[in-house]
Amino acid sequence: MAWDIVHRGRKIQVGVERSVTADGQTIQRDFVLHPGAVAILPLVDAEHVCLLRNHRVIVNEVLWEVPAGTLEPGEAIEAAAIRELAEETGYQARHWRKLLEFYPSPGILSERTHLFVASELTAGTRHPEADEQLEPHIVPWSQALAWTRDGTIRDAKTLLALLWWQQQRLASGGGEPPG
Repeated sequence: MAWDIVHRGRKIQVGVERSVTADGQTIQRDFVLHPGAVAILPLVDAEHVCLLRNHRVIVNEVLWEVPAGTLEPGEAIEAAAIRELAEETGYQARHWRKLLEFYPSPGILSERTHLFVASELTAGTRHPEADEQLEPHIVPWSQALAWTRDGTIRDAKTLLALLWWQQQRLASGGGEPPG
């Protein structure tokens, strides 16, 4: 197996891998090397969540999403979560809990996303990056869940965050999940 980097971007690299199968056939795979990311489920209270309306140029749509962002070189995962929540929503959280790690698209992308829940939020000033077109909205929990069912929310990290947290809520009898 041999691979080459064919593009170095601001946050990612694009590579091409060439390998030979057992029957001697040469195959080529394209892939994206990504430094990793964080995603945050900001719980405003037990019945409200902060979601972002985020214009995504690549799909030319405005999507409902949880705050998220790419890890900076050498940045601790927890620090990235704190930074992204503040930049995109203005919120700071008193309580943080890491929920899980997942690969959004492991067939082509090396990104590992670290999902956190943030609670006991204090409002502050947002500082989005220059290329971000996002608007934070406080959404009732029941509405956010309805949006996971009716197709309003189509962003994978947001679907995972909301549905995973709801499963934990149900497992704990409807209140705040333990832990």
